[in-house]
Amino acid sequence: MTIALIAHDAKKELMVQFCIAYCGILSRHNLLATGTTGKIVSEATGLEITRFLGGSQGGSQQIASRIGCNEIDLLLMFRDPLNPKPSEPDERAILRLCDVHNIPVATNIATAEVLIHGLERGDLDWREIVKNT
Repeated sequence: MTIALIAHDAKKELMVQFCIAYCGILSRHNLLATGTTGKIVSEATGLEITRFLGGSQGGSQQIASRIGCNEIDLLLMFRDPLNPKPSEPDERAILRLCDVHNIPVATNIATAEVLIHGLERGDLDWREIVKNT
């Protein structure tokens, strides 16, 4: 599966800790991330991550484009709901695209853990199930 990682500045350390905790699972998948998030997660975990531009520099749109082309299977986007960002319209577009293309998305640590455990169990292989019916 291809998993995209995005984290607001206030949530980057949480993303790093999440990726450290689930490094074994994440290492078996293709990882993409916005610039700084990808850099710090890769440095902390040793995971191989394809990095795009920084989120505010177009990285979020690059990930949105991949979602629109069905090239992303899961999105972990840790948002800071207490500090709105100028990039919120981009985030709404990403969430809308995930809804349109049935991409599982987590915007917080609790949902991310549910999804990562489902991924480990094989519960998220829905595209393969749909393809075979």
